Amino acid sequence: MTISIYVREGGRVGLRPYRLVDGPEFTARVRESRDLHRPWLFPPATVEEYEPYATRLAEGDARAGFLVCELGTGALAGFVNVNNIVRGAFQCGALGYGAFAHAAGRGLLREGLGLVLDHAFAPAGKGLGLHRLEANVQPGNTASIALVRGAGFRLEGLSPDFLHVDGAWRDHERWAVTAGMPRAR
Repeated sequence: MTISIYVREGGRVGLRPYRLVDGPEFTARVRESRDLHRPWLFPPATVEEYEPYATRLAEGDARAGFLVCELGTGALAGFVNVNNIVRGAFQCGALGYGAFAHAAGRGLLREGLGLVLDHAFAPAGKGLGLHRLEANVQPGNTASIALVRGAGFRLEGLSPDFLHVDGAWRDHERWAVTAGMPRAR
């Protein structure tokens, strides 16, 4: 019997938690992906920035971070984080995600996002036990909008001046999916 290092596996990718040892590969991929990510996303680009970032995602109950890895090679294809998890009657989290340039356009992040949704909506003990996930996307980020729309998220509205990104408060479209909604596969 083989023991998997992945929390969830799909046909081409697996999800696993962040580890400090991933810092050099993660940050190299971020630097290679700068043109893809900007002006939307600013993940840590140095190991010194990565370490507290990865530690925050691995500790506590308010967030869960997942590296999207290509099966077979284990190469990092991207990441999906569930942030700001609120329990009680809300059972909700906010997504942050990004593909790395070498994986962009290959459907790997789309598959990884689907695995995160499966994990997030699975009952506690088998997953995060959430009811709702939100993705807040800047209106001009067409690739991100296509990703969430394709994963079955619904557009719920516009939040003016929602997040401080790249030196300014930016409007964001609010997309959401709940546990009982049909999702793309």
